[in-house]
Amino acid sequence: MSSRPSRVALVKTGDRKDGVRASLRALKINPVKGKDVLIKPNFNTADVTPGSTHNDTLVALVEEIWQMGAKSISLGERSYPLTREVMEQKGIPALMDRLHVRVIDFDELKEKDWVLFKPRESHWSNGFRIARPILETECLVSTCCLKTHQFGGVFTLSLKLHIGVVPTSRHGYNYMRELHSSPHQRKMIAEINQPFKPTLIVLDGMDAFVDGGPMTGRPVRGEVFLASTDRVAIDAVGVAILKLLGSNESIMKPKIFEQEQILRAVELGLGASSPSAIEVIAADEKSQGYRDRVLEILKRG
Repeated sequence: MSSRPSRVALVKTGDRKDGVRASLRALKINPVKGKDVLIKPNFNTADVTPGSTHNDTLVALVEEIWQMGAKSISLGERSYPLTREVMEQKGIPALMDRLHVRVIDFDELKEKDWVLFKPRESHWSNGFRIARPILETECLVSTCCLKTHQFGGVFTLSLKLHIGVVPTSRHGYNYMRELHSSPHQRKMIAEINQPFKPTLIVLDGMDAFVDGGPMTGRPVRGEVFLASTDRVAIDAVGVAILKLLGSNESIMKPKIFEQEQILRAVELGLGASSPSAIEVIAADEKSQGYRDRVLEILKRG
């Protein structure tokens, strides 16, 4: 890993469009220019945000990526239940058509387009499969929500978001059944992130679940956006924000880098290895006080 700290931009805002724009611009990079971009949203279900990606966030993200000079933009997802039904409930096909974005329904991929990986020392019994578009895109942009996960994940931020690039069931095997029945679920979440790396990650924390989740839960108003190129760093800052908001015991009690998702991701070299390896950038003056409070929690663990 680089000795330079991983940068996480933080914006305290009540406006999603402002949150997307300000968080991305605070990073002072433009890795999408001239690239074919694939957006991975949080469309596991069509539940109200933070149950799923807010359409306003998605629109703002697409508009910003176009403005940054992307060559093309696609959106790809595997939902539960049927991806087509979830997208239709959210009005995604018509919305993306208006924004000139190609929609890729991972449910419709051929068997050969689910690529098998069998990493060493994996907690998956026989490896896992990843959607080929995720592996072959020039530029992957992931956008996640801020929430807890009551079914074993503890939290669902950027690492957990990418479970949607693994099939529910393919080649005669049910991958989601194995994941959700395993005592190693949180480690397995980190492990599926090994074969690919997002270019950008945007976390919408305008609304959060501090208990329950991922579809429904105890809601609180977060009014914060994060952006980073590092999945571990953005998840660590996201967990710090959940602590600040007052979450359940599974969030509040363990130290951030002792959370199994994060610990396993660090072991795999997927991102920042400690709080000291993360630089949290306030996007503007009004965000500085909130950044300082989050940073204090992050450093304390």
